[in-house]
Amino acid sequence: MAAEVEPIAPGLHLVATPIGNLKDISFRALSTLAAADAILAEDTRVTRVLLAHYGVTTPLLNYHEHNAAQMRPKIMARLAEGQALALVSDAGTPLVSDPGHKLVEDALAHGHAVTTAPGPSAVLTGLVLSGLPMDAFFFGGFLPTKQAARKHRLLELAGVPGTLAFFESPQRVGDMLADAAGVLGDRPAAVARELTKMFENVRRGRLSELAAQYAQEGPPRGEIVVMIGGPDRAQAAADAGATVDDRLRALLPAHSMKEAVALVTAQTGLPRKEVYARALLLDRADSDG
Repeated sequence: MAAEVEPIAPGLHLVATPIGNLKDISFRALSTLAAADAILAEDTRVTRVLLAHYGVTTPLLNYHEHNAAQMRPKIMARLAEGQALALVSDAGTPLVSDPGHKLVEDALAHGHAVTTAPGPSAVLTGLVLSGLPMDAFFFGGFLPTKQAARKHRLLELAGVPGTLAFFESPQRVGDMLADAAGVLGDRPAAVARELTKMFENVRRGRLSELAAQYAQEGPPRGEIVVMIGGPDRAQAAADAGATVDDRLRALLPAHSMKEAVALVTAQTGLPRKEVYARALLLDRADSDG
């Protein structure tokens, strides 16, 4: 197959590319890439494979986190000349965990048109395959690599009333699942690997089960999306009338005081100092018998 070249309007075109299977590219995306004056790519070596497959010969320009600040003025100048530029990520929809957002901000600030040729997304693909509710979800990107910071971020998201989705590296996925089980409780979850590729795999189960599997097997291969179910609604309704002390007593046996305080603060919206003071009183009462 070869891309058909049809004229496109000047401006910045955000083009979604396949996350694994080259057949997932849309006709509109191919036409846009073929008609653009240039294509801005995270890694030109990756994008060149896609372009060669479909016979697209549009010039490629590097645009990534390391050269973004230097490239943006040059890109703005080209847009001011009336050029049509396409922005792609290595895979999936641009602006998701890549430096494209600042470029869009600048383009809009300078009055340039911004449009998109929508398509593949690893986040949405993972969510629809997870078996978890999709009526509400939150995408958290990559969690921090250090355990303390990772657990702190999970605590911040504990009260989100929907499914959580994250990107994760194969080397850290086991530790991340174990931390999530400890902070969020043993929620249902899914780990999607190599989506749309030959060895696509989705594991579903409780966080503790999945963590144990990866601890035993070691790091998997490929790109990973982790989905975690939201707070149990029935339990949340039952807990709605629980006092701060009730919540703390339920959490303290399995969590540190800092984690328990953070969870109750997220659940109730009360000031952290107030919740921490109650936790100290409970701890002292337990120590005194």
